[in-house]
Amino acid sequence: MSSTATPSATSTLDRYFEITARGSTVGREVRGGVVTFLTMAYIIVLNPLILGFVPDSTGAYLGGGPGDGSNLPAIAAGTALVAGVLTILMGTVAKFPLALATGLGLNAFVAVAIATQATWADAMGLVVLEGLVILVLVLTGFRTAVFHAVPTQLKVAISVGIGLFIALIGFVDAGFVTRIPDAAQTTVPVQLGAGGTLAGWPVLVFALGLVLLVALWVRKVRGAILIAILVATVAAAVLEGVLDLGGRSADNPGGWSLSVPTVDGFVDVPDLATLGEFSLFGAFETIGIIAALLLVFSLLLADFFDTMGTMTAIGAEAGLNDEEGVPPHTQRILVVDSVAAIAGGAAGVSSNTSYIESASGVGEGARTGLASVVTGLLFLAAMFFTPVVRAIPSEAAVPALVLVGFLMMQQVTEIDWSDVEVALPAFLTIVLMPFTYSITVGIGAGFVSYVLIKVVLGKVRTIHPLLAVVAGLFVVYFAIDPITSWLT
Repeated sequence: MSSTATPSATSTLDRYFEITARGSTVGREVRGGVVTFLTMAYIIVLNPLILGFVPDSTGAYLGGGPGDGSNLPAIAAGTALVAGVLTILMGTVAKFPLALATGLGLNAFVAVAIATQATWADAMGLVVLEGLVILVLVLTGFRTAVFHAVPTQLKVAISVGIGLFIALIGFVDAGFVTRIPDAAQTTVPVQLGAGGTLAGWPVLVFALGLVLLVALWVRKVRGAILIAILVATVAAAVLEGVLDLGGRSADNPGGWSLSVPTVDGFVDVPDLATLGEFSLFGAFETIGIIAALLLVFSLLLADFFDTMGTMTAIGAEAGLNDEEGVPPHTQRILVVDSVAAIAGGAAGVSSNTSYIESASGVGEGARTGLASVVTGLLFLAAMFFTPVVRAIPSEAAVPALVLVGFLMMQQVTEIDWSDVEVALPAFLTIVLMPFTYSITVGIGAGFVSYVLIKVVLGKVRTIHPLLAVVAGLFVVYFAIDPITSWLT
């Protein structure tokens, strides 16, 4: 690394972002920020696909568009704008290598469970309310207190579980692991490749990208993740240009998963039609007070604990957590994340939250908020260069998730597996994240089982009161469907 890439300990940049203090350099932070963006860029394409084709209860589409009503360019621009601004805010205020964007799972819930009952403006209003509630919980210290109430080994289990979860995301997004279409007729829910075997050029691109990444990583090549992603992207573009593979579908299982690696132009003027399209209390009139409150509760609990797990995992992977598993500037991280939920709803693109894909940047060396600033700037640039962003196939980016999943899995040795009181909750936390495809479910199962075991053993006094309260809330969360049916 040249001297120009390493700031002096007295430079303003170094002092502000604590670069030297965290054992990093400007070069590493820039590379880490770029890698995080490349690993997350799919959300600019995927979020419009999840939100853009669902009509609300009035038949209207988000953003309003011609023809079938969908307005995917506006949703894409809004997604990139909010992700960029909030990720820069995370970097400059919390000084943590964590990027934010529209939360997957949360956006599907907003589209399917809320918008279909009300209007899109009503649905986004509930997202804003949920963010406001979380912000109040942060400012009053409740959210931070809950985080501190979690036993250290359960925090480790959360990190390990997230590692397995993001590795599974990588394999699924690459088509290396697929859902069996007739899973209801068999006891096996997933399979290797599209039909039990690996087939198709996109899967080959993923496999070659992963092999290259592992080879570079074990040889300790600087920039290994970034190099592997760029090489795989070029290979994908060449294959698409020669073979015209197209997107993956039931009729074309050998196509690309989330985006086709072709560039249709370079610059696109952003359409921000979704900004400000929310009605704060509209849902209370449309679907009723009780139903609206239950929906806010569901959003709240998922958002609340996803971020807690994510920042713990990122901090652990970066070596930034203290002996109790707490990242630096925790309060600031949670404040920015809360504001992100509000901003996502206000911009009409669903709740924004912290992204575990940030771990790929940490794997590349990111340790400070400077990496987040780089990622955020790239998101803002993507508003104008969406055709280029769409050319990065997930098959080229997700090998990074598999490698980072391995790195996070290494923390499993910090759990005392001989102590069943913590080992069983840790086990449930770890396995249920990938098995249910949900960070929140894994955390909830761990909390509930931990409290239950302590009660059964007559150790009620050892349970932190806040942990007991949260476990009770998770019981409600798991039973939300029958409770909703009963109350409404």
